[in-house]
Amino acid sequence: MTTVYCTEGGARLDVFLSDETDISRSHIKKLIDGGSVLIGGVPAFKAGQIVKTGDSVSFEDEADVTDIIPQDIPLDIVYEDDDIAVINKQRNLVVHPGAGNKNGTLVNALVYKYGDKLSSAYGAVRAGIVHRLDKDTTGLIVIAKTDYAHASLGQQFAAHTVKKLYHAVLDGNLKSDTGTVDAPIGRDKKNRLKMAVVPDGRRAVTKYRVIERFKNNCYVEFELCTGRTHQIRVHSAYLHHPVSCDPLYGGSFLGVSGQLLHSAVLTFSHPRSGEQMTFTAPEPSDFAQILEKLRNRG
Repeated sequence: MTTVYCTEGGARLDVFLSDETDISRSHIKKLIDGGSVLIGGVPAFKAGQIVKTGDSVSFEDEADVTDIIPQDIPLDIVYEDDDIAVINKQRNLVVHPGAGNKNGTLVNALVYKYGDKLSSAYGAVRAGIVHRLDKDTTGLIVIAKTDYAHASLGQQFAAHTVKKLYHAVLDGNLKSDTGTVDAPIGRDKKNRLKMAVVPDGRRAVTKYRVIERFKNNCYVEFELCTGRTHQIRVHSAYLHHPVSCDPLYGGSFLGVSGQLLHSAVLTFSHPRSGEQMTFTAPEPSDFAQILEKLRNRG
């Protein structure tokens, strides 16, 4: 049984699950019609049912049951205890198996290292996974080793008490040093691999602060107030300043394969002790080298 927590209500059930899991809406509708989707433990029988903030949506999908192959993939572990682990994820690492990525993912690495000592709330293919980073987005991600920790962290994400700060290099220069983007995000109508700002999308709010300006680029800190798929990448492109090196949303190539986007700071309350914990991770070497080159250009 896989469980997903709703951090921002108002979306249709099928749209919400499709956005959160990358499963097609048509397949999700089959699961709903078959009584395999629960909201707060109660079966949901309408794809158009509205999901509310804080709802836990659980589903069981036979297609989601698979054997995860343990793989010895190096991990940069920033912190760990019996309940959680904080990983500084490298570039070119998918978080969990999916279409086209059955192996070589963070989950494969976690299963190799921790075996069955991972939360199972999101099912076997998402063992330990509470939230996601895109394949080429680097930086901090928290892993739940127990279902207890997973439930606590999921509730914190749903209540927006987890603070997430990202660093990025953008094409061009933003007009203002600080600002907020409040623009709804949904699937791109022409390309399902992309998200876009669309009128019928789910509300998405991103705050930004320019750290440093260069001739043709800027170095920016982003704070996510919501957690939509590709949110920073979409909002940056919407501002006509896409994340540099982002092949999907039009960022110019600066010598790195994959967007220059890094999860730099992560703050949350420890699931068991309640202690507020803050973790930081420096940009990877390729990101830092690009910054140095931009500084040298003036």
